[in-house]
Amino acid sequence: MTPITRILVPTDFSDSADVALAYALKLADQVGAAVRLVHVFEDPDALRLYSQVYVPMPAEIRAEILADLRRQLVARTTASGHNDVTTEILTGAAAKTIVECATQQQCDLIVMGTHGRHGVAHLLMGSVAERVVRTAACPVLVVPRAATR
Repeated sequence: MTPITRILVPTDFSDSADVALAYALKLADQVGAAVRLVHVFEDPDALRLYSQVYVPMPAEIRAEILADLRRQLVARTTASGHNDVTTEILTGAAAKTIVECATQQQCDLIVMGTHGRHGVAHLLMGSVAERVVRTAACPVLVVPRAATR
């Protein structure tokens, strides 16, 4: 088993992602690992998610969205009391982009929350956490929303 020195924590700014971040920070403190907090912006322009009637997102609106995402990342790290957390906004399909980031950054562990959807909601929407678990080269720790200890 390789030592854990780099932990990737993807966030969608949900309660479950906040719980996963807290868990990752506690683990990082215990093992002396660095934490990288990332958010994947699924930009319709970059993903080519449009039809013939698609209207591209104006540049100023995209810039406002990215600025708001940066503020939210900073708010999460400030609230955690950890000034050494690296933050980054990535663009792409969530699961694929998270796995690529973990590989590029040579992360030893991905810690992420899950919304715990079941039934039809899971079938229709899928699970980013599930796709990350299936495709990541490193271990993935999926933290349930109830894990507050």
